[in-house]
Amino acid sequence: MSKTTIVVGLDGSDAGARALDFAKAQAKLIGDCTIAICYVIEWSPFSFQTPEENEMRHKRREEELSMARERVLDPAVKDTEAAGHKVEGIIRHGDAADILDDIATSHKASQIVVGRIGARGLKERLFGGVTGRLVAASSVPVTIIP
Repeated sequence: MSKTTIVVGLDGSDAGARALDFAKAQAKLIGDCTIAICYVIEWSPFSFQTPEENEMRHKRREEELSMARERVLDPAVKDTEAAGHKVEGIIRHGDAADILDDIATSHKASQIVVGRIGARGLKERLFGGVTGRLVAASSVPVTIIP
């Protein structure tokens, strides 16, 4: 049997935690499986700002990456490893749906697992969110966890 990868979109929400739990259960059933835990900070590269504002924006970006790694990603990776799973932690800035699909493609993943409603909750319910865009455009199956 060839090695399988499951990509999990994690955002610090309860739904994200349930998505990771589901991925762990699937990985246990599969056997030779790696869980790629991905935390994506929504970030647009497009901005009309002064060089000084861009410098501050870059500094803020680095602070956000560090905080997300420390508070969400590293603990999730540690807990997943402690449960006996092969795991990779990935953190990126950009469009979450695009990045999760790109990671799934580059890792030849069998699926992407995400929570139905992320940390943004109401805004996503009203305007559509990562989950909807991911389902519409993903190159691999997407499992949505309530």
